[in-house]
Amino acid sequence: MLDLNTSLAIRLNDLVVGFGDKIVIDHLALDVVAGEIFGLVGASGGGKSVLLRAILGLVPKRQGRIEIFGVDRDSANPHDLQELERRWGVLYQQGALFSSLSVFQNIEFPMREYLDLSPRTMREVATAKLEMVGLAPEDGDKLPATLSGGMTKRVALARALALDPQIVFLDEPTSGLDPIAAGEFDALIRTLHQTLKITVFMITHDLESLRTVCDRIAALADGKIAAIGSMGAMFESEHPWVRSYFRGDRGRSLLRRAAS
Repeated sequence: MLDLNTSLAIRLNDLVVGFGDKIVIDHLALDVVAGEIFGLVGASGGGKSVLLRAILGLVPKRQGRIEIFGVDRDSANPHDLQELERRWGVLYQQGALFSSLSVFQNIEFPMREYLDLSPRTMREVATAKLEMVGLAPEDGDKLPATLSGGMTKRVALARALALDPQIVFLDEPTSGLDPIAAGEFDALIRTLHQTLKITVFMITHDLESLRTVCDRIAALADGKIAAIGSMGAMFESEHPWVRSYFRGDRGRSLLRRAAS
């Protein structure tokens, strides 16, 4: 059971993000506890990825406060922001690997940006990260175009772990994977979380991932957090979107499988 009085990895207060006349995130408040696997679910186009990009500073906010490990993005100086960015890793949708770089070079990219390491040391670290996500050193010389969907996700995860982050952001990590590969990736996330003692912020629409991986779940609807808590809390919510998502055919099927 998570102790919500422990330190926070992320605190969002009164957050507003919009584009033109459209408000996507509407006075949203959210706390993510350090050390938990936190799942964010919402309708397609409902603002999940926009929220992630606002947290990372990739899209501007109109109002509100974003704190990561107690650091306010607005008041932090450039040096503190750079140090903060070294404390997280990101796996973007579809992996977002650099197509012209090898697997090794993709994993080494954050090290080249932030660390002063010799080429030999970077290769040793990249090899260790590859093995950490279940891939072999010989995969390091491959180009992204030659990788399967599951391998692409694993390489992207290895890159996200390159700087030994304290928090990892995962944007639809099992999207496009078959059920077996998705299940293996879920198990990998849980294993890495337990081994590395990291915080995981995961955007997903995968009900199985939400059930088997996440400690807590938040449902985003109408730009706000409509429900938050355990999987059981999601099934008990009376919010219309949350109810239709978790109590629909797929949700009921998931409950039957979990009970069997």
